[in-house]
Amino acid sequence: MAARQGLPGSRGQPGSPGWPGSLAARVTYLLEPKNWLIVTVIGVGAHADGLAGAGWGLLAAFFAAVLPTVFISYGIRRGRWEDRNVGARRARLVVLGFIIASVATGLILLTVLGAPALLTGYLAFMLASVAVLAAITLVWKISIHCAVAAGSVTILGLVYGPLVFCGYLLVGLLGWSRVAVRDHTTPQVVSGSVLGAAAAFLAYAAIVA
Repeated sequence: MAARQGLPGSRGQPGSPGWPGSLAARVTYLLEPKNWLIVTVIGVGAHADGLAGAGWGLLAAFFAAVLPTVFISYGIRRGRWEDRNVGARRARLVVLGFIIASVATGLILLTVLGAPALLTGYLAFMLASVAVLAAITLVWKISIHCAVAAGSVTILGLVYGPLVFCGYLLVGLLGWSRVAVRDHTTPQVVSGSVLGAAAAFLAYAAIVA
């Protein structure tokens, strides 16, 4: 179970039956959505308005990443879902509903307080993307991990330059890990990646237009 959940203390040796799953679980743990989102919103904010923009990014990260993580951890402690990946469909919908509410709250607050348009625009498209992912989750378990990762690489690449697109290698690694731990199929991780990248591209195009 430790390898399945991606716990930091899970063990495995090369050649043993549990080793690939353990490695994949560690990749899933390190490249989970929270980590991508924190880097992305701070990076987008910093590009928009330097140090002040990074501060706005920290505030956005609180609503987009920190609060959802606290909610997921609370659910684990209460036994509402098994692990941080929240595999059951009904539980995923509950978590997605909380994320939508949290991001919407953050978006309203940042807009009222005068945060950079690039950051608030990105949050608006993030909100729309989560709603789409929730709708798809009703009928199919699309990979949210890969959607967030691909979207992060895309928006940061468009903002900071083409070298950042090398981050798609990490998206591919994450996709492999999600299939290896049997949380998703290959079509689910590919679809999530494409959706996330497309949403980020459309967000950037709409904001800078």
